[in-house]
Amino acid sequence: MFFYEIHEGDEELGTAVLLAHERRYEPLEFFALVKKARALLVDSYEEDSLSEAIANELQRTAGFIHVTDELLVASVNVDVTEKGTFLVSEEAGERSVFLSSDDDLEN
Repeated sequence: MFFYEIHEGDEELGTAVLLAHERRYEPLEFFALVKKARALLVDSYEEDSLSEAIANELQRTAGFIHVTDELLVASVNVDVTEKGTFLVSEEAGERSVFLSSDDDLEN
């Protein structure tokens, strides 16, 4: 699996999207696909950002997988401390945190 990124501007947060594909596209080839999708969508799209709209278009037309939170199976926060290391899970649009106390580890 190969991964590709599309983002808007250098200073905007939350506008980067990831795509995956079984095929390895050369950077210029991927750029051409993005430019083609952008030309189709730039004046009219329903997504929150142009980068999301392009990712969805590439998913529909070129077989990419738009890697979104809906595809997230597990997320783990790691830290140098045990307390700062925990599982974060997304269910029904909400994130839950699972914590374990020292008592749980002894059983």
